[in-house]
Amino acid sequence: MINKDIIMKRFFLLLIISGFVQFSYSQSQKFFDAPFGGGGGFLPAYYFTNFDAINLQLADNNFPEFSDKGIFTTGGGGYIYIGFIKYLRIGGLGFGGMISNSFSNAGADYQVDYSIGGGGVTIEYTLPFIKDIGVSLGAVIGGSSLTIEIFQNSQSYNWVNIFSPLSNNNLLRISKTSWMLTPTLNIDYPLYRFISIRLGTGYMYTAGGNWKANNNQSIINIPDNLTSKSFFIQFGIFGGFFSF
Repeated sequence: MINKDIIMKRFFLLLIISGFVQFSYSQSQKFFDAPFGGGGGFLPAYYFTNFDAINLQLADNNFPEFSDKGIFTTGGGGYIYIGFIKYLRIGGLGFGGMISNSFSNAGADYQVDYSIGGGGVTIEYTLPFIKDIGVSLGAVIGGSSLTIEIFQNSQSYNWVNIFSPLSNNNLLRISKTSWMLTPTLNIDYPLYRFISIRLGTGYMYTAGGNWKANNNQSIINIPDNLTSKSFFIQFGIFGGFFSF
């Protein structure tokens, strides 16, 4: 005679297996004939910035150059499939990052901060012949900025003489805001209906804008290769609803 406890254990085991199979099947079902949904999240990236222009100035003054090959940025973004045009999604993103170079000589302590940033509207088309993941071609249209701040400190600060030219502590800030057009390729992989990870790449093109120094003062002889144009790679994690 079979023990009732054994029967119950087998019954519950069968229920668990049946539930798991049903859950797995439901996750693999396609509820839409095109990608649907959207979301937003965190978008860190690495921009392979060209430091040749600032490094030349540093070398000419016998200062150490930037040894970094790029700038790590953080930001966020999101998108939504608009529905009435299949496979098309629109959204937006923003990012920013900075690196610093500090050094000293017999006369002063120096620090050079080099920062980039930008943001805009994203327009992407998800390739229809690739299933279960989203492989999308598109572009970001917006604006970008490049800022360089040079600090020179030769003595400690004193509130009494902060407006005195004899303080020998200086700050030069030069910056430029430009239009930005960034072709992109993004791969979105849904870990679950409500969580997706991204691996992407692109190239940031910039155009227009004028260089300004400190309080909107003009500055001349800026080299053409001092620009935020660069190739980049990005990783992201999104929350929302995703059906690719």
